[in-house]
Amino acid sequence: MSSQLREVKTACHVCHGGCGAIVTLDGDRLVNIRPDPDSPLSKGRMCPKGLHGLELVYSPRRLQYPMKRAGKRGEGKWQRISWEEAYSILAENIARIRRESGPESIVVAQGTGRRHLKHTCRFANALGTPNWIEPGTAQCFFPRVCTGMITYGTMPVVDYYGEKAPGVILVWGSNPTVSGADGELQFHIRDAMKKGSRVIVVDPKRTELADKADLHLQIRPGTDAALALGILNFLISNKLYDRAFVEEWTYGFDQLAERCRDYPLDKVSAITGLAAEEIGQAALLMSAHLPCALEWGCALEHTPNCFQTVRALALIPAILGSFDVPGGFIEGMHLMPEADILIHKLPDEQGYKRMGEAEYKLLAGVGNACPAAHVPTLFHAMKTGEPYPIRGLLLFGNNGLMGFANSKDTYAAYSNMEFISCMDLFMTPTAELADLVLPASSWLEADGVYSAPSLAGHVVLCQKKLCQIGECKQDEEVFCELARRLGLDYEAEDFHKILNDQLSHVAARCPEYAGLDFERMKEINYIQIPIEYEQYKKRGKFQTPTGKLELWSTTMEQLGLDPLPSFREPPESPVSQPELAQEYPLILTTGGRQRGYFISENRQVPSLRRLAPFPLCEIHPEDAATYGIADGEWVYIASPRGKITQKAKVTDRQKKGVVNCQLGWWYPEVETPDHGWMESNCNLLTSNEPPYDPNSGTYQLRALLCRISPNPEGKRIEERYYNSDITKEK
Repeated sequence: MSSQLREVKTACHVCHGGCGAIVTLDGDRLVNIRPDPDSPLSKGRMCPKGLHGLELVYSPRRLQYPMKRAGKRGEGKWQRISWEEAYSILAENIARIRRESGPESIVVAQGTGRRHLKHTCRFANALGTPNWIEPGTAQCFFPRVCTGMITYGTMPVVDYYGEKAPGVILVWGSNPTVSGADGELQFHIRDAMKKGSRVIVVDPKRTELADKADLHLQIRPGTDAALALGILNFLISNKLYDRAFVEEWTYGFDQLAERCRDYPLDKVSAITGLAAEEIGQAALLMSAHLPCALEWGCALEHTPNCFQTVRALALIPAILGSFDVPGGFIEGMHLMPEADILIHKLPDEQGYKRMGEAEYKLLAGVGNACPAAHVPTLFHAMKTGEPYPIRGLLLFGNNGLMGFANSKDTYAAYSNMEFISCMDLFMTPTAELADLVLPASSWLEADGVYSAPSLAGHVVLCQKKLCQIGECKQDEEVFCELARRLGLDYEAEDFHKILNDQLSHVAARCPEYAGLDFERMKEINYIQIPIEYEQYKKRGKFQTPTGKLELWSTTMEQLGLDPLPSFREPPESPVSQPELAQEYPLILTTGGRQRGYFISENRQVPSLRRLAPFPLCEIHPEDAATYGIADGEWVYIASPRGKITQKAKVTDRQKKGVVNCQLGWWYPEVETPDHGWMESNCNLLTSNEPPYDPNSGTYQLRALLCRISPNPEGKRIEERYYNSDITKEK
């Protein structure tokens, strides 16, 4: 290796994953990224997003300096300014709105949670606003976290890390060979299968994993809770559960058994569209190949029965005695806490002002560890001023026009703001609505520590700043400086103090890391400790109000909510709205993933865009024939809320009668300020209207109704891309 070249180990955080990377630098310039074979998580593997990180970092489309709006909002006219002026604009507007209308009139928002998630919450709480939001709080991961906490007293994860592989992995509403979220990387399940783990996939689509699974249940979208309750009923009625564990360590088994009697296999078959025999076969496979681990995904959290759905699923490994045993659904080591969000600094009287606090206690209630505002309620206030005015919007990595349901409503809410700032990597359609745009650091330009898998934390990873592009800054750095200028008690002049506070917990727990701080962590790269099992036995209790694994949730009972899981038909489905189904005869699911993209990111990264240049709408061949659709043809997909276009992929992998749209699509090659956000964005079809989940406030992103038809003009989208600079960039 040349004396000019050096290699540095770091952790990729371009998504939720945490793959180990070795980055080669030539002086100050990054020249190569390869997987780190020593990483305790990824073990020498990375996905395309991380491997093509140099194209992202050095993209000519990157935001590299602060800019303020120079014309009308959304007109696309910008003026470069200094960070000093940007900070002054931010601080002056925040202070003015806070003084005139109270801190609750300012919304602090971010996109899907990554390195800066808890820092965003911390800033909101220090500022005094209860109105912090992120698209996933009611729709992705957080309902599963809350379910884990009130049921198990912790958030369980699949044990991919010990000597013993899971006996059977129940993959439900997840596609882990593509997405690999939250530190449970897409490679892990493949490794487990090589060790002999059986796999059951529940998904309307026959995924790559379903091809290799022992059983694939091609369920009708939105009926997952009924299937889970049917499986529980089969296990209980046939005495296939772990009687000793249930009797000693669970609370509410008799009540659960009584509830599940309402879901015999013939009834569940009629609801889900699955044969009774295959449901029974799935239950038998689970009980015969213990321990059973659950790989669940955000598809389960996309209907207004979200919370009871994930509750029902969570109880399957519980009654099988598969909790916190080798190869099971384990508690984890909680090696390092997340950054302190300073929730104690937000007075209760402010917490009670949080949008949705009174209605959705498990999302927004005072007393939650990390409460968030209810997005539809908040957007209503942004548009109408009721129950109180919302005037300011601070966005950090939030491309909300793509991430929230009913994008036209998001546009109306954002457009009505008096002041908007947006910090991001690129100029997105959402950033174009701002008054102030700030350039954010990528994962290769940022310091951070990360505990994985999320909340279970067997491993601590170190992310390192390796380069500086233009005037880009970390979000965490901006929070600290804003707090100083606003006179907030942020308990950190520099965000490295927050990282050191997190690492001090590792040092306190592990004597061999005494005095650990971020500078030393940069040398260590990764910390991993052995997994301890059956921690509840060592404590003598579960960390729940009853000290038991709560099948009957006393937390929900105390809040006046149903303490047992139940099924509710989605409010917009062929069953609940048969007349509407005459006009919109197909079932719509959204959220399809592509390996090179993360939600709405990376469409401007040439190598990743070439992997999947256009959005795909998957349709069964019989449906395609019915509606005159040819494979590769552009089609319109319409719902009661709008119409978009995507490219048809005609495949028998998709369940007949179901259309699956990919998410996050906008077109950076469109030079106008809208960047084509209304052309193929599946959230123009989804609903943020009531009814909402009574527990978590979740709206309907899947199991909706739609229709399809040919779009003869769609080819222009392909021509525009192939004539753009993105195809020429390297």
